[in-house]
Amino acid sequence: MAAGEGGGETAGRGELQLLGAWSSPWVTRVRVALGMKGLAYDYVEQDLASKSDLLLSSNPVHKKVPVLLHGGRPVCESLVLVQYVDEAWAGAGPPLLPGDPYDRAAARFWAAYANDTFFPSWRALFRSTTDEQRAEAFKNLVPVVETLERAFGECSKGKTC
Repeated sequence: MAAGEGGGETAGRGELQLLGAWSSPWVTRVRVALGMKGLAYDYVEQDLASKSDLLLSSNPVHKKVPVLLHGGRPVCESLVLVQYVDEAWAGAGPPLLPGDPYDRAAARFWAAYANDTFFPSWRALFRSTTDEQRAEAFKNLVPVVETLERAFGECSKGKTC
């Protein structure tokens, strides 16, 4: 286990391994979910330029991170992983998804929006190499972020941090 990783007590030592890459927002999503549930896990950093046999055998379809190995059995894709963690450790930590079916569907909708719309727009800005590319990417990202900001305000039902 990497220093400071998964300090929880709920899952047994070695029961959970997370295959990830430090730069992946999808891996971060899973790390946050595991942390919210208080689950201990071993984090195994992957070199995405030279994929390990463990990654390739654990996710032979997409060959990408994140992959959670639970008792040696792989679970793949960040949104699937968040739901799996929430269900498999329902009694640990706070629920990750709302209990109300409508609110849960809304949470899933906005998570898909983040995957399909926000991250590609953000990635275009992040990867921009010229001022012109940066300006165009920023112009495209602003309405996406504004949409998320409105959604967060509506979904929070007036709650503040």
